[in-house]
Formats: sequence, C-alpha cells, structure tokens
Amino acid sequence: MQKIRKAVIPAAGLGTRFLPATKAMPKEMLPVVDTPSIQFIVEEAINSGIEEILIITGKNKNAIEDHFDSNFSLESNLREKGKDKLLNIVQSTTIPSIHYVRQAYPKGLGDAVLQAASFVGNEPFVLLLGDDIMPDALPLTKRLMDVYQEYGQGSVATMRIPKEKTPYFGVIDPGDQVSDHAYAIQHLIEKPSPEQAPSDLGIIGRYLLTPEIFDILRQQEPDAGNEVQLTDALESLNQIKPLLAYEYTGKRYDVGDKYGMLLANIEVGLEHPDTSEKMTDFVIALSKQLKEN
Repeated sequence: MQKIRKAVIPAAGLGTRFLPATKAMPKEMLPVVDTPSIQFIVEEAINSGIEEILIITGKNKNAIEDHFDSNFSLESNLREKGKDKLLNIVQSTTIPSIHYVRQAYPKGLGDAVLQAASFVGNEPFVLLLGDDIMPDALPLTKRLMDVYQEYGQGSVATMRIPKEKTPYFGVIDPGDQVSDHAYAIQHLIEKPSPEQAPSDLGIIGRYLLTPEIFDILRQQEPDAGNEVQLTDALESLNQIKPLLAYEYTGKRYDVGDKYGMLLANIEVGLEHPDTSEKMTDFVIALSKQLKEN
C-alpha cells in the first residue's frame, strides 16, 4: 500500500464570520490561548507522520507563511536574554517542509483543493480543514491513514450531529458497517435539510483522498454561487473508487464559528499551564454567581 506522505491544508477563506478581527489578519492566525488555530492543524499532520504539507493561501495571508518561517531577530533577542523556553517555542514553529500556493479567486473548497494537484502528483493524500480542531491522543488524521493501510480505500471523517444541524454539513448515506468505526458510503449529500438527511453522520474536516479527485474537480461545474463544491466531487469519486466513512467520537472544536472559538479558548485555557489555575477559579466563581442569580 502506498505510503501517505503529503497533507493539504486550505487556508484561503476570507474569514468574514470574524470581522472586524479578520479585516487585516488571517482567520487561521486567530489564537486559541497562545497558539494560532492553524498551528494545531499543522501539528496534527506532523504527529500523524506526514512529511510534506501544502497550505493553500490567498490574499492577505502572508502572516501564515511568516509564522512557520524563522525569525532571526526574535530568536537572537531571546537567546541574548537567556529566555531559552520561549526560544524553543519560537524555533519549534519553524517548519521547512511546508509549501504554499495561492488560490487566485475564491471559487469554493473544491477549487482550493484543485490547486494542490501538482504538489500531490499521483499519490494519496490527507486533506485537513482549518476550521476543525480535534485534540485527541491518536490524531484523527492518523486514524484515516490507518484505515487506508488496512482497507486500501480513501475515507472521510464523520461525526454524529443533531438532525437540525444537517443544513450546515455534508452528510453521508451509510452502507454496510465494515469495522467498529467505519462504514461504506452510498451517497454524500451537501447540506441537506433535516427531512432529507439520510443519516446523522456529518462530514467533518478530515479526508484521505486519492489523486482521481483532481480530474473530477477539473470537470465539475460550479454551483449556483459559482463555487466548486468538494462534497459533490466526493460523490463522483465514490462511484469510481468507493470511500469509507470513519466515525470520530472524540472532541471537536469548530473554530470557524465564534462560539466554537470561544469554547476552544475556555477549555484549552483550563488545561494550559499558564492559565489553568486562574481559569479554574474564574469558572467556579462564575458558576456560583449564575446559581445565585
């Protein structure tokens, strides 16, 4: 079975849900406590054994490239002041195996993925969306890679969602269950109404795909909003190279949403060594205050 070496991370979105913060700053650089959200995604890929990463960027996204590049003056300043802990933190974010390509026009997620065709070549690859942070001891990306090694099939990560949330997700129509967490896929449907949804398995932002996806995306017509939808392309791919759905049951933060970002900051803050004590005291005091009121 071909080894999975490459990961693709789309990061070209405008981030309009976080305006005005994202007027001049990429939404992927918004921090969860002290770590840009995109760093969690990159670390998941690296911790899964990925060797090369392509980040698909757009206009005003230079801060992402700067974050993962070296900063000689900052490192020199920290070294001179003996701030070795901070120096190690800064140096750990310098990752030379990251490459970049721009999506010139915002034509949807499918079009963004198509920009990775030359980088991927004729290899299977993982696709990680930056809005989903899944903090788990065994990274979700690694689980999809293990599924590929066992079954020789691409896969999409899914999670049980409330039926009323189906208009915000791609949803799978599951076939036979092939393992404790994996299902065959009959169909993939983009944002169905609760009445039309074939299941409660919503697609979340991790995929393991084969290179046939690129020919499908090249031929796919844009939707009414002039965007190329990835879910539609996956439906076509599933007909020629069947995909599996992996059901993820761990924690997920949707940091593309204001509430999800706030929740991530609170929960990560409760565990972070620099903030956990004060955050815990604050949450306890707030809980008491709310009960009294």
